[in-house]
Amino acid sequence: MIAHCLIRLIKQHYQDLEISGVLTRRPLNSFSDFPLTDRLTNSIDQLIDGADLIVECSGDVFHGTEVVERAFEVGLPVVTINAELQVTTGSYLAGKGFITEAEGDQPGSLAALHEEALMMGFKPLVYGNMKGYLNHDPSLEDMTYWSKRQGISIDQTTSFTDGTKVQIEQVIVGNGLGATITKRGLEGLASTNLTDTGNLLGMMAERLGQPFVDYIIPSGYPAGGVFLVCGHDESQQAAIEYFKLGSGPYYTLVRPFHLCSLEVGKTIRRVLNGGGVLLNNSTAPTLGVGAIAKRAMRAGELIERGIGGFQFRGEALKLDQNPDHVPIGLLRKTALKRAVEPGQLITFDDVDLLPSRALDIVMQQRAERAATVTQKPEASLQSVGRVAVGG
Repeated sequence: MIAHCLIRLIKQHYQDLEISGVLTRRPLNSFSDFPLTDRLTNSIDQLIDGADLIVECSGDVFHGTEVVERAFEVGLPVVTINAELQVTTGSYLAGKGFITEAEGDQPGSLAALHEEALMMGFKPLVYGNMKGYLNHDPSLEDMTYWSKRQGISIDQTTSFTDGTKVQIEQVIVGNGLGATITKRGLEGLASTNLTDTGNLLGMMAERLGQPFVDYIIPSGYPAGGVFLVCGHDESQQAAIEYFKLGSGPYYTLVRPFHLCSLEVGKTIRRVLNGGGVLLNNSTAPTLGVGAIAKRAMRAGELIERGIGGFQFRGEALKLDQNPDHVPIGLLRKTALKRAVEPGQLITFDDVDLLPSRALDIVMQQRAERAATVTQKPEASLQSVGRVAVGG
């Protein structure tokens, strides 16, 4: 859906840009309604040939990593709509080439709101996502129904419903914008009034002593946007109250929509015009997304997929407190080595993972983090143009 909508947008509203290629893993003769069938290819080399920029929107950690690395080999910048990739291999990739998440999905929309807030003198304290519905363990029957109704895949529908996607989204925001979390899995407060909830979150940030990421579940008002809870100079308090943003000291800035593919063009233009990274997972992340078992499972049980599956859901966590966790993005066609219980955080000792480039990257980064901790002194340890679309 993202690729279809983005291509139609570029064709109809960006007359100075051209779609030079569209990568697919499906047979080329299997498309009946694609807007540019003559640009479809199964070859990464053909995708990047003649392109000035790659848009990676597959939602696939393994395939996406391969595409991004190949683009970097020829010096192309990459815009992603793939938070799953960002929180799994994105920090490694950020050190190898230009990669940025696009505006439109919640992380990019929060990053754009962050930039606007800073230009107005606000000090972000909380980066907030909104979630309309949450069920940690939805049924296959329900997910099949909603998948057909909404026109998206069952695994995407499941990852949205069980909370995995919002955890992933907030982790990339935290890593990219220098924020933390208050606890594993985030707070996820119920909210009937965003201003009141924003004031509570602002007080929590002040007590914590640093900005944090989280999400809310609104009731009585729409849940389609993102928000920041901010502070500002005391000397501006009267003016801000006059501007109808409240009496302070906390101010909630709301972006009431995120339009996914319709906004990606803004980031494409940003990059092609020489602008910097909007958001990526940073080269020194502090947060990750672990896999939490939804039910009891026996040794030898096959894991078809982690993200969007019915065996696990994702939770945000601190990397230094969970060094052995398996990033949920790595769970694909693998087997359990031992039984697990509901609510258990999966570690590398629990699973046999298939070899992949993504796994190599994660293991390299894991080893580097361990070496950094080992090397710290004892005192430190005791302190606190033409666009190609890859679908």
